[in-house]
Amino acid sequence: MMKKTGILFCRCSASVVSAEKLDELADGLGKYDADVYELQDLCALTVNEKDVLNTIGNEFDKKIIIACYPRAVKNMLRQGEIEFGDFEVLNFKELSSAEIFSKIEIGYQIPKGEARYQVQATDLNVPAWFPVIDESLCNLCGKCARFCLFGVYTYNKKSLKVVDPLACKNKCPACGRTCPTQAIMFPRLDENSVLAGAEPGEKKVTIDKGSLLTTLNQRNQNRRNIFRQGVVQQAEDERRKAIEEFKLGVDKKEKND
Repeated sequence: MMKKTGILFCRCSASVVSAEKLDELADGLGKYDADVYELQDLCALTVNEKDVLNTIGNEFDKKIIIACYPRAVKNMLRQGEIEFGDFEVLNFKELSSAEIFSKIEIGYQIPKGEARYQVQATDLNVPAWFPVIDESLCNLCGKCARFCLFGVYTYNKKSLKVVDPLACKNKCPACGRTCPTQAIMFPRLDENSVLAGAEPGEKKVTIDKGSLLTTLNQRNQNRRNIFRQGVVQQAEDERRKAIEEFKLGVDKKEKND
């Protein structure tokens, strides 16, 4: 018989939340009568320890994951081909430690006690800009794959996949900026944004009459074009810097050899 609930806590190594908050969460989670797994860290484990995560996922019929944005976590597990079944995510980027503990104790009815606390770690060093695709938003346009020069993606008209996330360069979320549907996320990005995994905002139209609507639509389109040009330029700059850093790394390696 499967155990009812397991708590999985990502001790993120990308500093998307402070070390103090991670310590506070670890300490607090140790005081609940529950099976708690401290994952060091979830991104790395989805690449290097898939069997471990699948085993944990199969052990419980309900999982509470304490990590970053739910959209990012859901798609990262799917991308890693990890079967986690029924789970919910408590976002430690937006929720305070007290709010997380309240949800565990009141919302999930987990009593205080002594946790059965385990640490799952990996030595894998994941780039800070580990990309994740939201398949529900991806329209398979292939812009990201064509824009990336580091072999992170494979693409054809029927499929887009992240095949080498570790090839992604630090401080180069350029492909995500070029995505027209905001389908690419970087869970290790230190900001609260759609690019980091927040839900894209809904577009609303509140005026529906006559020439005023036409004028406003044209003005909004002009603004979007200007904004888009700025985003594309930013993406080009980020990609250029990543290439320069890559070349420097190759040069240093050749000199050392």
